[in-house]
Amino acid sequence: MEIATMAQATQLHAQLLKHQQTDPQNLSKIFNFTALSPSGNLTYARHILNSLQTPTNSYFHNTMIRAYSDSSDPFQSISLFLTWHNSQDPFSPTPDRFTYPFVLKACSKLKQKRFGKQLHGLIYKSGFSPDLYIQNALIHFYSGCDQMGFASKVFDKMPERDVVSWTSVINGYVDNKITLEGLRLFDKMVMEGFEPNDVTVLSVLRACADTGALSVGIKVNDFVNLKGTQLKKNVVTALIDMYSKCGCIDSALRIFNEADNKDVYVWTAMISGLSSHGLCKEALELFENMKNLEIKPDEKTMTAVLSACRNMGWVNEGLQHFKNIKKVYKLKPTLQHYGCIVDLLARSGQLEEAQKFIKSMPIEPDSVMFRSLIWGCKVHGDTERLEHLIEQFQDSCSDCGTYVLLGNVYASKGKWKNKAKVRSLMNKKGLVKPSGYSRIEINGEIYQFTAGSTCNIEAESIYKKLEEIEERLKGSGYDPKLSEVLLEIDDEEKASQLLHHSEKLAVSFGLMKMKPGSVIRIVKNLRSCEDCHSFMKHVSSVYKREVLIRDRIRFHHFRNGECSCGDYW
Repeated sequence: MEIATMAQATQLHAQLLKHQQTDPQNLSKIFNFTALSPSGNLTYARHILNSLQTPTNSYFHNTMIRAYSDSSDPFQSISLFLTWHNSQDPFSPTPDRFTYPFVLKACSKLKQKRFGKQLHGLIYKSGFSPDLYIQNALIHFYSGCDQMGFASKVFDKMPERDVVSWTSVINGYVDNKITLEGLRLFDKMVMEGFEPNDVTVLSVLRACADTGALSVGIKVNDFVNLKGTQLKKNVVTALIDMYSKCGCIDSALRIFNEADNKDVYVWTAMISGLSSHGLCKEALELFENMKNLEIKPDEKTMTAVLSACRNMGWVNEGLQHFKNIKKVYKLKPTLQHYGCIVDLLARSGQLEEAQKFIKSMPIEPDSVMFRSLIWGCKVHGDTERLEHLIEQFQDSCSDCGTYVLLGNVYASKGKWKNKAKVRSLMNKKGLVKPSGYSRIEINGEIYQFTAGSTCNIEAESIYKKLEEIEERLKGSGYDPKLSEVLLEIDDEEKASQLLHHSEKLAVSFGLMKMKPGSVIRIVKNLRSCEDCHSFMKHVSSVYKREVLIRDRIRFHHFRNGECSCGDYW
């Protein structure tokens, strides 16, 4: 008996009831369809469950709990479990090893940390702790609830592991932005002889993209090629994203050109990669090619297209593409789309238009838009508008980035008391400025630097090399921009502060350790300051080295004293 539609399922169920048939096999098929099929009906499935006098086994409860855990209302999964667990019926089956993974999945979706931990205790008490599938589900639960310490403990104590165990904890580290630990664990997994599956590959490629771990990304690419099967589209998308974010746009293009039957996600990844590398003309040409093949763009495609226009300051093109989102592609503009236009207008100096655009938006603007506007006022010297915006938002904003920008604006004008007030407001609201860092990969290992850091075992040599670099650059015209140091200190201290920025420490280490002529790739979590930008241009010229820096927004390719951004960032 094959069931294809809900109408068919109800008819068959009616026949069973009419003839008072108790065929468990047919009833199970009907129940399975109504509970688990995309064409099913959870309400009807629950009706079947409730109509059963006393199920002979846990199948019906487990299937219903599973269905709820995958639904838009996973709380029903927990509710049914509790009802079942607390049942006083001595003939009713009890929860078993197949029950708990689905309940833990619901807990993860709902971020039910407390109940999930209680469930962990019940699992231990019930004697199911050694079960591999439950252990994997616990790792997934703790990872999804930002509890990687507990997830790691579960993993470390497992008597046996499979590839799902390794993948779950690696994916947890990547999702929780502890990507370096995820990569370390992946190395250990491979050393212990476990072969990655598709989910592992996707998680590791995400980690490589985040950290700039190009050598690991290349190894993963080689691994999937050795399997000899056609790459799945999500793996192709992840490879393009990884190579783009690791600074190898040519490799990303190679993967893209070799791929067959590209879907919108593959095209979007490539358009986004080209845009982030400043190849914005090529990004828009690729977008036109995609449309010519009648592949409809989605919201992320349009974000990539608008980002290309923003990075180049193409106002008219950007506005036209924004209009087409709704008019041509029948999509609803997202907050990211509006944000791109505000940033585009503000960067180009059209501050009045940017402000009017924000006021005309049908959705509530976020703090990023106001930061773009404030930054634009600072860059283009619109002091009156800047002061009005600061008065309007400094007490009401609730994110750290806006307060940091406001403090920097005050400091750049020498208004130290105002900056102190902003700092006081941050402290009252419990906001902490994120630490800036720069990462560089050398011989397959990732090194991380923060401003003024002395954690590296070769810190003394790094600083000595940096002083040597600065002296050579000054001979070629480099002049430290002391105005970038927004502290009330003397010029000598300002120069020292500038020299010890994280990306300068990273490039110093790179020049020490990497072969002459090799490309220096650095990943930052914040935007580069104007002085560091000038510093890297001189490094590329004096040392004849190509330097690639990925900041929070885009790539900067430094070659022969020039940057790919054209000093527009």
